[in-house]
Amino acid sequence: MTVSIAVPSAEAQPVEPTVQPFPLDQWYVAAMGWELKDKPIGRTLLNKSVVLFRTADGQAAALENRCCHRALPLSDGTLEATGIRCGYHGLLFDGAGRCIEIPGQDKIPSKAIVPAWPVQERDQIVWIWFGSEAHPQPTHEPPAYEVHTNGQYLFDGDVFHYNAPWQLIHDNLMDLSHLGYVHLKTIGGNASIHMNAKMKVEQEGDTVRVIRHMPGSVPPPTYTAAYPFKDKIDRWQEIEFFFNHLRIWTGAVDEGTESLDDPARGGFHMRGFHGITPETDTSCHYFWSMATNPTQDHEAVKAKVIEQTALTFMEDKVVIESQYRNICQFDSPPMIDIHVDIGANRARRVIDRLCGAAR
Repeated sequence: MTVSIAVPSAEAQPVEPTVQPFPLDQWYVAAMGWELKDKPIGRTLLNKSVVLFRTADGQAAALENRCCHRALPLSDGTLEATGIRCGYHGLLFDGAGRCIEIPGQDKIPSKAIVPAWPVQERDQIVWIWFGSEAHPQPTHEPPAYEVHTNGQYLFDGDVFHYNAPWQLIHDNLMDLSHLGYVHLKTIGGNASIHMNAKMKVEQEGDTVRVIRHMPGSVPPPTYTAAYPFKDKIDRWQEIEFFFNHLRIWTGAVDEGTESLDDPARGGFHMRGFHGITPETDTSCHYFWSMATNPTQDHEAVKAKVIEQTALTFMEDKVVIESQYRNICQFDSPPMIDIHVDIGANRARRVIDRLCGAAR
């Protein structure tokens, strides 16, 4: 008796694409250049434990934050002229992760290596490459950010940690209609004007752009503290989403004095860099800088703008972390969309596509 066993054909079992929690083969912000000084920094990025440091020749480096001897975090060690020394038994590693010295031992085992990630510093932003098996080395350059280096603006920045997934921060930054409710003491203003502002949403490839104009606004506290406006102002908000960072250009001119469509318009400017990098699936790092163009008392005005910006972002942090706690408490119920969500929804679709595209 012959028994036939049906074997499904390849066509009957299509191979599903691998969905990654985060896009791979991409650059992510790992640090701001001014963070890397005389001590190593331990940071979890995309669920990977990383130690960041600067070598003696000024180059940024990123290694797995684990000594290959007895697993102490290398961020607990010290920096020397030739590399980073483990704080447990003194093994010394160079910027490529090779062990170059073992105290009391001449022979260095060939396996005494710590994994390294490609790093590139550009315009005072340190980028790290998280590649796939197919592309462990970068296939393209990290983004430029000339605002930090073109000499037109004064700037400073900081790093925040969020107990919330990275895309909730994307949602927040892509929709600035919340300013009139969340930021009354800083960059807010009339909530009705914010909610009813004419909004244009554009998309080119994976870049999403949101433009909002608010003519005839009363200047909010941050604006009056930094610029000598005469009375009412014409405000603008221009947001550019790139999956690994956002650029937000906001500002104002005295009402009726200049066209908000003129890219060379004057007035008060705030140019923000927002590098949102996942720490884990449920937490992230927020690397930011704010640049401005004072007309007088340059350093004092810059300091005021940075102070107000930090207060603004802390207001957002309180709201977003509270939002995420509630999402968890209610087990992620469906949420409705309103008119201000167009840009954020497009940004989410970009992330979904990039995660699904990984193989």
